[in-house]
Amino acid sequence: MADQLGLECTFMESESGDHIRSLVRNAIDGGATGIVSVGGDGTANLVLDALMNANSEDRITLAIVSSGSGSDFVRTFGHKSTIREGLSRLAGRDIDRYPVDVGLASGEFGKRYFLNALTIGVTAASVARADTLPRWVGSTRYTAAFWIALWSFPNAEVSVRVDRHRFQDDAITVVVANGQFFGGGLNIAPRSMLGDGEMDVQVFRGPRRQAFSVMPRVKMGTHLTHRGVQRFSGSNIHIDAPTNWPVEVDGEMLGWGSVSVEVVSNAIDFVI
Repeated sequence: MADQLGLECTFMESESGDHIRSLVRNAIDGGATGIVSVGGDGTANLVLDALMNANSEDRITLAIVSSGSGSDFVRTFGHKSTIREGLSRLAGRDIDRYPVDVGLASGEFGKRYFLNALTIGVTAASVARADTLPRWVGSTRYTAAFWIALWSFPNAEVSVRVDRHRFQDDAITVVVANGQFFGGGLNIAPRSMLGDGEMDVQVFRGPRRQAFSVMPRVKMGTHLTHRGVQRFSGSNIHIDAPTNWPVEVDGEMLGWGSVSVEVVSNAIDFVI
């Protein structure tokens, strides 16, 4: 397919997360300035993290050819989740590039860059649950996993600091969004902008039964006015959370407990 489109590139098949990092590092060391991630958000996260940790004096360009079950980051640009459509964007001389921000998460798990979103609480627990569901369910497995995880995930007190803003109260999840969509197409951050130097932070509070009124609005992106949603935006974020709260980025489980996020403004160029 790439030959039919006239693409000049080298394809390498990865065998694991560590192998992805090794492939990216070797490519950058070899002088590459552009990397294409073929897969879903999790694959793109591993590629991005390797890119951000590479010692390159050149500005890096990242493209995503979506073939995963989630593929939420590319939805922000209106891209379809097909390999042919993704490769077609890379063909030709005039490729559009868009500078995007990147998040850097820090916690007991160490440090990890992310492109689309970080979540902590029941949303992260639902990501772990989704990994146990059959792949044939498709993107709806994230929604199904949320409702499964919700019933065994209690509210807890969290403290959230976003620049000069403060929040301290019971909550069930906190979302730090760079992209607009997550969870297989949920319009979680309709006001988020990828190049404004800030992340969109949302705290979901209230009783668990409130999810029945919040989640349908999240699908449409109309939840920001719901009484159970508190929204902030900023570039320096810290979330004090219980040690048993899971943390995930871009669909990849990181660890547990409190987390800090720093925005790396205008970090890379993304092919749109």
